This record gives sequence, C-alpha cells and structure tokens, in this order.
Amino acid sequence: MITYKSSGVDIGEADRLVDFLKEQIPGIGFFSGLFPLNLKGYQDPVLVASTDGVGTKLMVANLMKNHKTIGIDLVAMIVNDICVCGAKPLFFLDYFATGKLDQRQAREILSGIIKGCEIAASPLLGGETAELPGLYQKGDYDLAGFGVGIVDRNKIIDGSAIIPGDVFIGVASSGLHSNGYSLARKALLEKAGLSLNRKPAGWKQKLGDALLKPTLIYSNLTSALLKRIPIKGIAHITGGGIPGNLNRILPKNIDAAIDIDLLLPFPKIFEIIRTLSPVSWGEMFKTFNMGVGLILACDPALEKKTHQCIRSLGFESKTIGKAVKGHALVQLNHPK
Repeated sequence: MITYKSSGVDIGEADRLVDFLKEQIPGIGFFSGLFPLNLKGYQDPVLVASTDGVGTKLMVANLMKNHKTIGIDLVAMIVNDICVCGAKPLFFLDYFATGKLDQRQAREILSGIIKGCEIAASPLLGGETAELPGLYQKGDYDLAGFGVGIVDRNKIIDGSAIIPGDVFIGVASSGLHSNGYSLARKALLEKAGLSLNRKPAGWKQKLGDALLKPTLIYSNLTSALLKRIPIKGIAHITGGGIPGNLNRILPKNIDAAIDIDLLLPFPKIFEIIRTLSPVSWGEMFKTFNMGVGLILACDPALEKKTHQCIRSLGFESKTIGKAVKGHALVQLNHPK
C-alpha cells in the first residue's frame, strides 16, 4: 500500500516541528496569524510590505552544517527593506521548503528566524513548512520571508528632499550579509581553492564562519535615529552594491559622488575575494556591499550629530560622499 510517508512526506515530523514552535511562540499553529492593528498615534497610516530570501548563502550553511544564523539573515533582508522608508516592522512570516524534514536542521533554522524577529521587534506571526521530495535533494532547503510594517504617510523617507551638498553616511555591514554568494563561492572555493573549514593566512576564524556571519538588522537603529535627526534618505545596500541601491533614493537631478578611498580599509572578506581571485573592482562594487550595509543622506550641518547617534547605538559609520547636481546616478572614483 502506498502512503504519504512512503512517498517521502512525513506528517508526523512536521507535527513535531510545529510542537517545537508552539513551545517557542505561544499562540502559533492556527490556520492563519492574527495581528491586532493598533493605529493609535498614526494620522494617515501606510502599510509597507517586503519579501526576500537568503540566496546561495544557504549552500555555505549546508556545507558547514551550521544553520543557526541563516534565519537571522532571512529576517534582516526583509526588515531592513521595510525600515529604510521610515517604517516600523509589524510582523513576519516565513516559508521553509526542504526535500526531507530534518528536525535538527529545521529547528536551527527556525530558532534563527525567531532570534531575528526578536532583534527586529517584529513578531513571527506564522509560516509554512513544506516537505517536497523530488524537488529538493535530502539536506537541501530554501527559505523565503515576508514582512509588513507601518509608517505615517507624512513620515515616509524616500530621498526626495536630498539636495546638492548633502552628505552620504555609510553604516558598516558585518560582511557580505546575504548577497553575492554565487560570485564569492566561485572566487574563493573554485578559483582560489580555499577550504571553508580552514583559516586563511592571518585570520582568526574559518572562512566558512566568516561567510556565515549574519546580516545586521538595522530597524532599531533607523527607528532611534529618525526620532532625533531629520534623515533625508536611507538606502539598504544589497545585491547590486552601492551603485545599484543608492540610486534608488536619488532625486532625478541629483548624483551621489562616492569616494571609494573613504571606504578603506575594506573588511577582510572583500580583500580576500579581490586579491586571491580575478574579480575586477567594477564587479566587486556592483555585486557586494563592500562593508556598507546602509547609506544615509542628511544635511551636512547634522553630519557630526548623525555619526554620534549611530555610534551610540552600537554601529560604525563613515561619511563616504556627497550629493551633487546630476541625473540620479552614483559616481564612484577608482580605488588608488
């Protein structure tokens, strides 16, 4: 007799995972997530939504057999996109698909998602776990996340107020975050022949651990910053790098003149990709964040205060350029 279990889907294992989640998050497990919408304090509220995944960073996690932080990456990619327009994250949903449900792997992944939601102050409202034999090989999985936030219409930050002379401040990333891993894996593992389980010369950690360093979640930073300083624009630097993301907040008559020398020294992970494999500067900058996770635009008179505020909240920052007349382009000088 053919059963669902003999076809590759074990409902009992899925139920065990739900039981684990119920222990972590009281109230989860209903057919849908319920969220009480308190609009007190909002005059013209606008809901903000975003969805994303983690990309081939998942392959590094699989090779390292370490899935404890990949969920933080998932939350960060969505929440950071929500908060850069000035919105407060409200709740988060996840989708986890795998070929064969492995309790240890699944619990590590979901524990990371829960941790990320705690950091972002955005409750995990629900999600879906799908066991898809034949579509995914045993051990393989994919993740997607969905987030919703809220902002008053008159407090939306979109970059439209940026004028010539405004400064661009870069907030440090923790490393690659969750972008460019197809290029990073090819450059480091294939071309340079490095091992994820070994420490590159002069490093204190394994290459795999450096690549798995979780994406920083900036929602608490942006929330605190916007209460103190009239920031004109915020860009989340993801796939496409600085040129492909900063341009999204530039008015049609403004260029961003970014001085690459002000980004130096680059974090070690970028240095090793550049020096040990044939990747051009142009390719590096259009693929990776190059050590900058967010870029803020503000009045130059507020530059010092902005840096002080960012650093008081535990983040590092540098002024990396200024706004000039132009056509909504990002100007990058060549590294010396």
